[in-house]
Amino acid sequence: MDTLAMHISNGIIDGPVAAAFAAFALVVLVFCVLRGRRDLDDRLAPMAGLVAAFIFAVQMLNFPILTAGVSGHLMGGALAALLVGPWVGALCVTVVLVVQALVFGDGGVAMLGLNVTNIALIGTAAAYLLIALLLRVLPRTPAGLAVTGFVAGLLSVVVAALGFVVQYWLGGTTDLGGNLAGLAATMTGVHLLIGVGEGLITATTVVTVAKVRPDLVYALRRLPPTRRPSSAAPVTGGAR
Repeated sequence: MDTLAMHISNGIIDGPVAAAFAAFALVVLVFCVLRGRRDLDDRLAPMAGLVAAFIFAVQMLNFPILTAGVSGHLMGGALAALLVGPWVGALCVTVVLVVQALVFGDGGVAMLGLNVTNIALIGTAAAYLLIALLLRVLPRTPAGLAVTGFVAGLLSVVVAALGFVVQYWLGGTTDLGGNLAGLAATMTGVHLLIGVGEGLITATTVVTVAKVRPDLVYALRRLPPTRRPSSAAPVTGGAR
């Protein structure tokens, strides 16, 4: 079951592919730093630290899923994208992954570029694209925000898992006998179940923050509001 883990261990992907994705992740992270600096203000900077700390803490809590021997935990891409945006969010998740690899041995150090690409970059990007789409059509009420957080959390995990399938196709160290479709199906099924937990945690956390301080939710402040009127109380606004 080790090959089903999103935190890829050393030796699962060969060296050249791991090095290529490390270089790719580094280039994208530099771009995130440059873009993220434009977003930083007196609200976003401390929020980024809180988001990184929260994701790190919650990732330590594993929840069992219906497949024997497999457990899941929060990846955090959707949560970070909602609260601090895609650029700073990707950096927050990256910091968590680096600490986990270097201090706790969760994910191989040589595979760090692969893990960052899947979880911090692909997961966060997919989540934010879904968030931007959903918040254009859903009312910005607690219910609408909860649906957005759940769907973005669920699907971003699956997209990130498929990133691993592509990486394994490029440089997996074990011959699957041409059964790449089987690996993709297994990864999708397992991470759909993990994504349910991701979606629930994301929705609950973001709605809680939005009810208290909606001005701290990046997606509510930066994305254009829906034009469809809603009779329910919105969660946008807040003190400036």
